[in-house]
Formats: sequence, C-alpha cells, structure tokens
Amino acid sequence: MARTEIRDSIGRIIGFIEDMPNGDKTVRDKYGRIIGFYRKSNNTTTDEYGRIIVRGDACAMLFK
Repeated sequence: MARTEIRDSIGRIIGFIEDMPNGDKTVRDKYGRIIGFYRKSNNTTTDEYGRIIVRGDACAMLFK
C-alpha cells in the first residue's frame, strides 16, 4: 500500500491518499480520519458515508 501526502499551497499536510494494490484508494484527512474512497471496480469516488460524489477518480476533490 502506497501513501501519498497531500499538501496545501504553503506546504502544510492536509491529508493522505492510500493506494491499494487492486487500484482502490482511501482518502484521509491530516488526522487520519477517512473522508472518502475511490473504487476502481465501479469507477466512482464516494464520501465517507458512501454517497457517490463523481464518476471517476476525483480523490483530491475531497479535500476542502
């Protein structure tokens, strides 16, 4: 599992995207709380409650 840090414009860590071997991704905030998912099998990005946000990989869009 690969973990990518996401930073804001001044370099502060605002979250992480964890890539799974099967192509799925888990999006976490800077405190490690889950804020969303990308599921490769159905090509959707969902919020932490499972509601579809967009078709396709839009994990970075989950950061506010």
